[in-house]
Amino acid sequence: MPTIRLIVRYDGAALSGWQRQRNARTVQEELERAAAALSGETVRVHGAGRTDAGVHANAQVASFETNAIIPMKGWRLGMNSKLPPEISVMEAREVPSGFDPRRASAGKRYRYLINSHPSRDPLLRDRAWHVYDPLDLDAFDRAAAKLVGSHDFRGFRAADCERTNTFRHIFRVGLVRGYAAQRTLLAVEVEGTAFLKNMVRIITGTLVDVARGRLRESIIEEVLQSGDRTRAGITAPPQGLYLDEVWIRPEYRLADDSLSLGPAFADPATAPTTIPSSADADESDDE
Repeated sequence: MPTIRLIVRYDGAALSGWQRQRNARTVQEELERAAAALSGETVRVHGAGRTDAGVHANAQVASFETNAIIPMKGWRLGMNSKLPPEISVMEAREVPSGFDPRRASAGKRYRYLINSHPSRDPLLRDRAWHVYDPLDLDAFDRAAAKLVGSHDFRGFRAADCERTNTFRHIFRVGLVRGYAAQRTLLAVEVEGTAFLKNMVRIITGTLVDVARGRLRESIIEEVLQSGDRTRAGITAPPQGLYLDEVWIRPEYRLADDSLSLGPAFADPATAPTTIPSSADADESDDE
């Protein structure tokens, strides 16, 4: 049975996240409806990671199996004609049978946007978190550096996160000043093999609380050692978060693949074997 791989972009502001839910509009359900309308079959779409309500994606990777024989351009154009304006299929490619986006993923980059202008920007209302307090960005950088590496991140996850293994490997936590040539727009970029529920948003909220002087820089080490969520900062709101890129493992790549292998330093082979990767289906990320 042919397997179709999609690269999907979506504006999550009006959606209830990735995962199918009863009585709610989700990305997974909308994609399944569009694919079913084209194929005449019941279709189940799988994603490389789940995103929460209000969270966006620049390049989510998804796939589904189908018996329908449709050209790849037909899948892309046909699904886009049936999808709501918040969701778009950027690419459709046939891949070997059994392709699973979670197992094929070598890691991900999440990007969180912060509007640091003293006044709120209506054009960024559903795109970035407005933080009007003065920020010590050097303190932010120093605290962020302590998150890199293999750690137990149980203190940086949502209370309802059900993962039993809370160790994760983070390759990079970077702060981009003047993102997209906007002087007061900041981008927090977090790269790793896998993530716990709300992990990036809690990391971002904690670093912002350090930058505005509400928490000391040493709080990062204290939360990592204690695992006490109550000592960390706030959970940043969802509208500033983007699933920016999914890296693909070499064995799953296609000729002329548009998906990246990831930065040279982000090699899952360098992470300790006790750290779950995106390939572990029972330890999938949830942001």
